[in-house]
Amino acid sequence: MVVLAQALISQPRYLLIDELSLGLAPVVVSRLIPVIRTVAESGTGVLLIEQFATVALGLAHRAHIMEGGRIRFSGLASELREHPELLSSAYLLRGSSPQGPAL
Repeated sequence: MVVLAQALISQPRYLLIDELSLGLAPVVVSRLIPVIRTVAESGTGVLLIEQFATVALGLAHRAHIMEGGRIRFSGLASELREHPELLSSAYLLRGSSPQGPAL
């Protein structure tokens, strides 16, 4: 949280956030989400890497799903929100061959 605060003070053009929820209580994450949304709406580019899809999709315009180092989905976050089976199938790809089908 301190690192995020330091980054926001510098008013960056882009902000990379890796695992916003890692090690934080859910109540803290729920308080940070509106802050990240406000930062993005103010014109700062935000790249959020997050294991909890609901957190990321609640903030994102675009989404990319990677599995085994390969992009399995790339498109609008709204598409994943409207079709959760796409997200479920991406999680179910674990253990598939690297040459497996892309979403």
